[in-house]
Amino acid sequence: MKKQFVGSLSTLAFAAAGSLSPAIAQDYTEFGIEQDLPGTCNYAAIDAKDYSGRKLNIITHAIPVIGEPTALHAEQFAKLTGAEVNVVHVPFGDLFQRIMIPFQSGQNAYDVMFYGSLWIGDFNRFLAPVPEAYVASTGMANVTDSFKGVASWNGEMIQYPMDGDRHYLKYRTDVFDNEELKAKFLADTGRALTVPATWEEYNEVATYFSGFDWDGDGEVNFGSAEVAKRDDLMFSAFISRAAPYAKHPDVKGGFFFDLDTMEPLINTPGFVRGLELFVEAQKAFPPGGSNFGLGDEIFSFGGGQTLMSYSWDDAFVQAQQEDSRVRNKVAAAPLPGAREVWNRDTGQWDSFENPNRAPYMTWGWTSAVSAQSKEKEMAFDYLCFFSNESNTFHDLQIGRFGVNPYRTSHFDSAFWQGLGWDAAVADSYVATLSGMEDSDNRVYDLRVPGVSQFMSSMANGVAEAMAGQKTPQEALDGVAEEWRGIVDRIGEDRLREAYANLVRLEDGDT
Repeated sequence: MKKQFVGSLSTLAFAAAGSLSPAIAQDYTEFGIEQDLPGTCNYAAIDAKDYSGRKLNIITHAIPVIGEPTALHAEQFAKLTGAEVNVVHVPFGDLFQRIMIPFQSGQNAYDVMFYGSLWIGDFNRFLAPVPEAYVASTGMANVTDSFKGVASWNGEMIQYPMDGDRHYLKYRTDVFDNEELKAKFLADTGRALTVPATWEEYNEVATYFSGFDWDGDGEVNFGSAEVAKRDDLMFSAFISRAAPYAKHPDVKGGFFFDLDTMEPLINTPGFVRGLELFVEAQKAFPPGGSNFGLGDEIFSFGGGQTLMSYSWDDAFVQAQQEDSRVRNKVAAAPLPGAREVWNRDTGQWDSFENPNRAPYMTWGWTSAVSAQSKEKEMAFDYLCFFSNESNTFHDLQIGRFGVNPYRTSHFDSAFWQGLGWDAAVADSYVATLSGMEDSDNRVYDLRVPGVSQFMSSMANGVAEAMAGQKTPQEALDGVAEEWRGIVDRIGEDRLREAYANLVRLEDGDT
């Protein structure tokens, strides 16, 4: 160790991690880990490096999400290697431009960047490919194929995987397993209370369980918390709702566009059906729910206000915190599906006896090294250390860090049970997440140049429909028209070449 570490790590138990491999001799417990785990970039390996007198510049998100683990592991890296590590924290709304402007002006501003993985369509030409030594590292060995795909562009890994994000359903088991409530639901609706298999069922159940105190805490409960605020990732919620109606398992060649023509598909009947149901769902939102951002959704479901939710892991982890009153009263499940799916090849709705599912691997955080960096080896060593076996198991346990499962080793129910999760909760969680890896009908975010323009346009259109200013069809017709204009400005051929990367990922051709 070459520099004094002054960080303030909390000491966490690695009950499950400790069973994965034998401890090594060196004591690194002062870093807040119970033991160093063997691996290409573990503490011992990085301790053997000497970067004294050299500097690493890193840009990342604001604390805590991703920003906190970035700073934490930077301090550790500095102490181990002697390097000076400078970390710049930036709010999400400014992060894209703070990275892009130096790229475009040829400035070597940052060696390492943490950002939203969907920006790969804009950033790819400025990133250094991940060297083979790191692609072959132990930490990379069991990164799932889907997240290796997210990190790659034209078949080459140029982003360094350190997070895995997807949308899935979360629900309260103390309601769905409650015999009295089940009997009441059956008597009132004529059907059994089951975990929603379609978005129509989701809306029905959510509406039924809105407006009364079904958990006996003295507070009125509601059916659904969703990210519906236009400027706060609402576009991801809409994609979750529209995907099973618009992503036909037998139709290849594009979800957002027809790859051959680059004609927008955003106003086709599948997307319109998804928006109609999103608008209808507002009846089951808590007061103010039509303006809920991600933080509101997290605390509404995680705090016990609502019966169901869907988005990233945060609300589920919030519900499972030690001090949560709903701890071990929740479960995870795949996103609801659709029994009718739009077939754009035939121009008809196809019926499915078993609901069509279209798992949504939503954007998630990633990291990369600038092609202009003069310290590429040190930069990749930092990223390899950031995501080493010990650090990742540590980070997964802290909800505010924003690091979620992305390796097959993370789909181990025993690990989560070691954190105090009941077996049924842990099993539902790992089965839901790992099941998404096996699907061949997945949807990803639009990863093309100008993605922010496309998503902003979509969010504006969805917001107009949610507010009743336009019908869903009128709103999405307007979005499609704007998208055609964006395609013209950026260039159809340039967009098609970029979009082909996404289509290969969705169609399983990578």
